[in-house]
Amino acid sequence: MSGILDELAWRGLISQITDEAALRAALDAGPVTLYCGFDPTAPSLHIGNLVQILTVRRFQDAGHKPLMLVGGATGLIGDPRDAGEGERSLNPVEVVEEWVGRIRAQIEPLLSFEGPAAARMVNNYEWTATLDTISFLRDVGKHFRLGTMIAKDTVARRLASDEGISFTEFAYQVLQGMDFLELYRRYGCTLQTGGSDQWGNLLSGADLIRKAEGGTAHALTTPLVVKADGTRYGKTASGAVWLDPEMTSPYAFYQFLLNADDAEVLTLLKYFTFRSREEIEALGRAVADEPFKREAQRTLAGDVTALVHGSEALEAAVAASQAIFGRGELAGLDAATLAGVAESVPSADVAAGTTIVDALIASGLAESRSEARRVVDDGGAYLNNENVADPDFALTPSASIAGGWAVIRRGKKTIAMVRIVG
Repeated sequence: MSGILDELAWRGLISQITDEAALRAALDAGPVTLYCGFDPTAPSLHIGNLVQILTVRRFQDAGHKPLMLVGGATGLIGDPRDAGEGERSLNPVEVVEEWVGRIRAQIEPLLSFEGPAAARMVNNYEWTATLDTISFLRDVGKHFRLGTMIAKDTVARRLASDEGISFTEFAYQVLQGMDFLELYRRYGCTLQTGGSDQWGNLLSGADLIRKAEGGTAHALTTPLVVKADGTRYGKTASGAVWLDPEMTSPYAFYQFLLNADDAEVLTLLKYFTFRSREEIEALGRAVADEPFKREAQRTLAGDVTALVHGSEALEAAVAASQAIFGRGELAGLDAATLAGVAESVPSADVAAGTTIVDALIASGLAESRSEARRVVDDGGAYLNNENVADPDFALTPSASIAGGWAVIRRGKKTIAMVRIVG
């Protein structure tokens, strides 16, 4: 059963590991119970978190038993931010409780909760809420050494910065270590996975199990998903790419993946899809030989959108993409899909009766009236995929598709959305 490590290594999904030989032996000895945790510090997980969920699913597919922890307790504090990012805001208990439910609902469809390797959802508020301070200090705190805690990268940088770090955030690593110990005691959990920025916290838990119980536990991290320029993958000018369809529409989610660079798309296919080595190698040849077809990007966007949002949402996103660029029928798109399109392209509200020239300016497709008129005169202005030759053509509610939305295009590929109001 240790073949899962070879699979993860081929996919580039192993950043750090405590003792590979020992972990291989444990995996081969029988199903291992592992866990991965997520803190509800926002109402949704983002696409970077998806790497962790799918890594756990790969372990489950190999016969191992996942515990998915949503931190109702640690979410009240939050993992320390890096220097320069400031102290986290402490959210009200009722808000964190709501976010716990929302995040659980995002994780559950991605794993199986039946069979011999059934997953289980857990919440650390269950064993943390009733823990008294003296017991916490005597039974848990005594196993942590201040020097080790201070040496952790994020903590060290915060201590060296002007903002410093509060005791609340500093104690986070103790709480996360206690989670691993509690899951070890309750379920025999001996492996924790997480992103490489969590390495110190994972080690704290494994070390606590050794000190408190004399047990052996393992830790494995995956690389942070970054772009070629080193920035976090999933961050856009408008913010994070969320898994919640109300925060990032399925269309915007699909388009984000569809726009992956050739240089990164094979890595993303390995991280985010369950395509085989042979399939991904074939897509790699397609990128090299016929990059203009974007076959790898379409595979990535299709697989991941269907996985997160379902096949119907994928079909709607593909239909919208084709229709917006003039290769399908706009009339079949609903208001929600069009609003999702508006998240991904320039958009503006315009009053009924606005001319096509002024709509081009309002939507950012032209900077001035003279430029907008030249676009129209040169035959480059389109409304809902129909060419507009009259610069005085007025947009009325009858020109909208659904929800008041209309598509404006400059040339073949430059798109904007306008919502006709009034």
